[in-house]
Amino acid sequence: MTLARLSLVALVLSPLGLPAQNNPAAEPPAGTTDCSKLPTRTLATDCTTKYAQTRIVYLTNTAQQSDANEILVAVRNMFDPSIKVYLIASQNAIVLSTYPEELNKIEAFIHTLDRPRKTYRLTFTLTDFDNGKRVGTQHYSMLVVSGQRTTMKQGDKIPVVTSSQDKNPEFQYLDIGMAFDATLDEIASGARLRSKIEQSSAPETKTIAEVTEPIVRQTVLDGTSFLTLGKPLTLGTLDLTGTTRHVEISVVMELVS
Repeated sequence: MTLARLSLVALVLSPLGLPAQNNPAAEPPAGTTDCSKLPTRTLATDCTTKYAQTRIVYLTNTAQQSDANEILVAVRNMFDPSIKVYLIASQNAIVLSTYPEELNKIEAFIHTLDRPRKTYRLTFTLTDFDNGKRVGTQHYSMLVVSGQRTTMKQGDKIPVVTSSQDKNPEFQYLDIGMAFDATLDEIASGARLRSKIEQSSAPETKTIAEVTEPIVRQTVLDGTSFLTLGKPLTLGTLDLTGTTRHVEISVVMELVS
């Protein structure tokens, strides 16, 4: 075979000699813009860019920015990283940009996470015992929203001198009485309660540098507990120093809405 004949054969077989053809996989299936149906990531990205739309999804039950941030992170982790997603905190809204089918999926996912938080009633009971006998009971109730911190105080403010110059004393006020600080988080079998309970009193005074100051007695119970609806739980028992008395603190959780 001559050299000229070999060159002709090579020209006929070379793919460079074939006319260009459109790749049918560059477009999603007919009648849809679902770019996830394409066989390669490159084609899917090109398709997403071509058919991208923008949609604003408003959060109706998310009051704190930290909750909105968690939803944003969930969207980024659960869906294609090529989508554009932004949080507009001032509008309590998430902005999305991708092809329509994916927009619908993401919006449904956001609404699933953006659900109203439940409200519970926490009733704290302080039972006084003296020599093993119950001598008094006090109940304190507060409404808490799951995931949010709630505080409640009952008592008095008493003045304490902080400085005295030119016979013009300056005062600071101390809270005396009961103080409750509670954060309730829902879990599968009930709720986790992070609480701090303070009981304080000022039964006597003492003169220091010609200034009469109150002597404050304080009892604090700080911890984490796991609650079941309607089932009382004892948080702790506190002995009152110098007496034969002790206080038992318990709590019960009820669903309000």
